Amino acid sequence: MRCLLLAIVAMCAIPFAATAEPVPAAIFTDPVVDAAHPAAMKVLHVPTHGVKINGLMYSPPGAGVHPTLLICHGLPGNEKNLDLAQAVRRAGWNAVTFNYRGSWGSPGKFRFTQVLEDADAVLAYLRDPANAARLGVDVKRIAIAGHSMGGWVVAHTASHDRRLVGAIMISAADIGAIGAIPRAERIAIMADDMETLASVTAASMADEVAAHSREFRFAGLEAGLKDIPLLVVASDDGLAPQTDALVAAIKVQAGTEVTSLHFATDHSYSDRRIALESTVIEWLQKLK
Repeated sequence: MRCLLLAIVAMCAIPFAATAEPVPAAIFTDPVVDAAHPAAMKVLHVPTHGVKINGLMYSPPGAGVHPTLLICHGLPGNEKNLDLAQAVRRAGWNAVTFNYRGSWGSPGKFRFTQVLEDADAVLAYLRDPANAARLGVDVKRIAIAGHSMGGWVVAHTASHDRRLVGAIMISAADIGAIGAIPRAERIAIMADDMETLASVTAASMADEVAAHSREFRFAGLEAGLKDIPLLVVASDDGLAPQTDALVAAIKVQAGTEVTSLHFATDHSYSDRRIALESTVIEWLQKLK
């Protein structure tokens, strides 16, 4: 009986889903404590176009510099993927989150055009030699990830930033495509996604995406994305055809660095958080 009980205890200690795909240790194991160089959370104030937006860095333990993942939230960003940031930190990466101008307490007015500018500003901040030294950033190993509108930010940013080592799009929304639908429908979409956003109305947001519909679209980004390692994750939220089309266009451009997969879950990956974290960590570990 004692042997049977020990066997049951041992089985219960196996991480969830071990019978399927192994779960990375970073999902369920705290890092070794380093008293001299402990894990930490650091508040960031990132300059962008005359103001300083809010950010956070989750730093892993250990001396020296670490690879860094910049995580871009969606519209308005209720799901900030902070569990993903924590898991990435446990895997030995810095994880950086931030709030665009006019969102979640960052100063300024919210505008879609400024969202793209702010992502560039955060990358410039992390690459600044003084900041990189202070924060422990390996400037040669910075990747970017984004969820929903954040995935749109990733596509545009990675298409022109040749210094990134990789990019991750999670249920990315093609903001430019919204500009092509009837105005009443655009306003209804924005009315559901504008809490915490400053100096906008549903109508003003709808009109901005219409005015910039062509430049905001995924179409045309494929040439800039064909040479960067790209992870594209989709779900059952109706956005998969948009990223499927982008992946197909990248492959037409002879892009061989793109990995795509689909989870049967909702837009927030509500019942697949561990699977999402595992996928991201395993992909990051393969980057050079």
